[in-house]
Amino acid sequence: MKLLQYALLVFLGACSYGTLSSIMKLGIGEGFTVPEIVGGQYFFGWLMLVVMTLLFSRHKLRWKQAAVLLACGLSVSCTSITYGLAVGELPASIAVVFLFQFTWIGVLLEAVVTRTRPEPMKIISVIILLVGTVFAGGLADHGLSGLSWKGAVFGMISAISFAIYIFVSGRVATDVPILTKSLSMITGAMVVVFLMFPPAFIMDGTLVDGLWKFGLPMGLLGIIIPVIFFGIGVPKIGSGLGTILGAAELPAAVVMSVLVLREEVTMLQWAGIVLILGGICLPQLTLVNQKKANTREKIERAGA
Repeated sequence: MKLLQYALLVFLGACSYGTLSSIMKLGIGEGFTVPEIVGGQYFFGWLMLVVMTLLFSRHKLRWKQAAVLLACGLSVSCTSITYGLAVGELPASIAVVFLFQFTWIGVLLEAVVTRTRPEPMKIISVIILLVGTVFAGGLADHGLSGLSWKGAVFGMISAISFAIYIFVSGRVATDVPILTKSLSMITGAMVVVFLMFPPAFIMDGTLVDGLWKFGLPMGLLGIIIPVIFFGIGVPKIGSGLGTILGAAELPAAVVMSVLVLREEVTMLQWAGIVLILGGICLPQLTLVNQKKANTREKIERAGA
């Protein structure tokens, strides 16, 4: 698979994750709590992964691999829990702005761990993304006045944990088949989620009384698609570029808030979405140029 195809997978995974805030708001509007919705997400996501793994992957993990992957699931569960709490406190389009800070955090994390300076194109891209965030999230129109400080704290914690998750997914157990790897991580994440939010909904009838309508799509869009797509794509393109591509989450969240929640989006917000998409495209141009340069080099070597 070509690099741009791996990049597309990460982009689609981010777009999928961007739908969660709107689905969660719908669930809250129907009377379900954040713990119930997040719990339903993991219940259905884990079940789907179990079925897919049994059908398509028979790889046996070593104990050390299993322990590492289960531990890595902590970053996934932390993101889900804190982002869910942020959505409960903030408007959907603002909650995702706080989560969106994972872009610069992820690039900084990669630079610190690898002890390398970020490429100029990545830095320019992150700056464009942050400017786009101010517009797309409506901060240029309304600012942060009146927002819940608890929601802001939960949002920033979700950003840090999401950046860690993208970084880890590109470096841990890369030789393990993606379904086995994803199931192990989500199993660890689900244990933490259920310890925080005991899954009473499984036994008290809440699941069949309507929670499934929100848990099922959130399991598919918030676990299956992003975890598998990130697991395939990030190891190939690197966590820094993967973090930048993850910025597609915000435009997806804003578009969903318009289509599903009927939230009003101003021209400045649409301008921010365009900026974000431009910031995402910049590093891809580097990939295209690298590919062309490699092709020319091969042709020159063949000719020599």
